[in-house]
Amino acid sequence: MDLKELFRDDDAVSPVIGVILMVAITVILAAVIASFVLGLGDQAQQATPQASFSFEYTEDGSNQGYVTVVHDGGDSIEAQELYIRGSGITDTSSSSTSSYIIDSAGTWKDAGYTGGSEISAGQTLDIEVESDYEISVVYEPIEGDSSATLAQDSGPDA
Repeated sequence: MDLKELFRDDDAVSPVIGVILMVAITVILAAVIASFVLGLGDQAQQATPQASFSFEYTEDGSNQGYVTVVHDGGDSIEAQELYIRGSGITDTSSSSTSSYIIDSAGTWKDAGYTGGSEISAGQTLDIEVESDYEISVVYEPIEGDSSATLAQDSGPDA
């Protein structure tokens, strides 16, 4: 056996490289197809807005008062995507809801908000509550089935 002949013999190199390339192409193609079949390829991720809210409770009677919710800064949020949820919210209408939404006209149902259709830094909302309230500011995008709690607060007797 001649050593020079071993170094020149490269018959098996080409088929091995071909097999490796075919496997790599197949794996990449399978991953792309799987992502579209599972709905991951064409679904855009919605980012939760980054906003800061503060709360200030003011007592105006026995076991009752109101809390002022202030958008302190961060992203502006579409009005129809912002909710106040919780317990201890005093019902100012005939409905028995403990969840408020700013409607598309820019007014906060049952709560007296008169701002525009977008909530931005500096805007406030007064909500009538009992002193043992527990409320959350919740973001729920119109398109989508997820929600995110942006801020929480509880009353002095909670």
